[in-house]
Amino acid sequence: MSEIQCPHCKNPIYDEDALLCHFCGNSLNRASQGALGSMRSAGGKWLWITLAILAALAFLLTFVHF
Repeated sequence: MSEIQCPHCKNPIYDEDALLCHFCGNSLNRASQGALGSMRSAGGKWLWITLAILAALAFLLTFVHF
C-alpha cells in the first residue's frame, strides 16, 4: 500500500483512492481515476463547453428552415 503525504498538514494518507485528507479535509491535489476525473484533470472543461455549444447549435438548426 502506498503512502502519500498531505501537502497541507503533512500527515500520511494510506488510502489509495482518497482525494481529500482524512485529517484536515484539504485537497490532496490528485485527480480521480474514473473517466470523469481523468477528463477533468486533462482539461475536460473545454471539451464539455464545446459539446454543449455543438448541441445547442444542432438544436437551433433543427428549427431553421432554409
